[in-house]
Amino acid sequence: MHATPDRSRRGPLLAAALAVLLVLGVIGGALLSRGGEDHRLVAAPSPSPLASEPAGSVAAPAPAGSVAPTTPKPAADCGPWGCAFRQRLAAAAKVAGTGPGKLGVTVLDRRTGAVWEAGTASHTMWASSTPKLAIAASLLERARAGEITLDPIARRQLAAMLAVSDDDAADALWDRYGGASLLPRFRDRYGMTGARFVPGFPQRWGFVKLSAEDLRRLMTYVLTRTDPADRAYLVTAMRTTGPIQHWGVWAAGPAQRPGAKDGWSIESDGGTKHWCTSSVGFAGAGERYVVAVMDDLPPGSGIAPGVHATSDVVATLFGAPTPAAVTVPDESTGR
Repeated sequence: MHATPDRSRRGPLLAAALAVLLVLGVIGGALLSRGGEDHRLVAAPSPSPLASEPAGSVAAPAPAGSVAPTTPKPAADCGPWGCAFRQRLAAAAKVAGTGPGKLGVTVLDRRTGAVWEAGTASHTMWASSTPKLAIAASLLERARAGEITLDPIARRQLAAMLAVSDDDAADALWDRYGGASLLPRFRDRYGMTGARFVPGFPQRWGFVKLSAEDLRRLMTYVLTRTDPADRAYLVTAMRTTGPIQHWGVWAAGPAQRPGAKDGWSIESDGGTKHWCTSSVGFAGAGERYVVAVMDDLPPGSGIAPGVHATSDVVATLFGAPTPAAVTVPDESTGR
C-alpha cells in the first residue's frame, strides 16, 4: 500500500532544516571574518589595477597586444664620484692590480672631498724627484714670510728643478736653504707623514722614501693652503714642464689640463738594484682632481715598464687612450 505523506509533520521539519542552514551560515561567516587567523579559508587578494587610481576614476583598457607600463627603476646610486667616473675607477683598479711591481694610485676629488686609491697606495718606496715639489713649496712660503731671500740665481734653479727635474739645481737649493731640516716641515706641515730618510744613505732630498698617499697630501696642501700667487706659480710650472716629464699624471690628457712633477731613479734595496717611477699632480677644471701614482719595480725591469704603467692607470682614470702616448726618460738622466 502506498503511504500518504504526513502533512501534519512537514511544517516542523522545514523549520528545523531552515534553522540548521541558518546556524551553518553564521558559523561560515564567522570563519570568513577570521581571515587573519585562518589562512586556509582566505585566498591572497590579487593586485588591483585600480589600486593607485584616484577615487571614481576608471582605467582605460590596454589596446590588444600592448605591454602594460612598468614603474621606472630609481637611478643607481654611484656615490660622490658619479656613475661614469666610478666605472673608470674600477677599470683603473684592474690596471693597478696587474701592473709590474708594486703599483699604487690615489685620487682626491677636491670638490666632494672623496678619496679613492688602488694597488699599493700606502706602500713606502723611493721618492726619486717628487720631493722637489715640496722643496719648491717650502722655499716660496719661507720667502713670502721673510725668512729667506730667493735671489735671481735661486729663482732660476727653482724653475729648472720643476721644468726638467734638474738635480744640480735641487742640490744647490737644498744645501743653501736648510738641507735635512726641511724634512720635518714636509711631514708636519704638508702631511707627508710617511716621509723619511733612507737609513745608510746621506740625508738629502734624493734619499727619501714615502708613499703615494704622502704625495697626494703634499699636492693637496699646495692647491689649498699656499698663498694664491705662489700656488699660481707652481700650477703653471707643473703644467708647462719639459717633455722629460710628459708621463704619469700628464697622461690624463690635454683636455684635463694636467700638471705633474715626476720622479724616476734606479735604487738599491738589500743590495739589489731596481727602478722606481712616480708622479704627482692634478687634472680637471680648476685642478679638481689630485692624483699620485708610484711604481716600485722588480729587479731586472727597465724604466719603461714603470713609466707606461703609471701613465696608463692615469689615462684610464680620465678616459684617455691607452697605451698612453708618453715620453720615456733616458735611463741615464734620472732621479
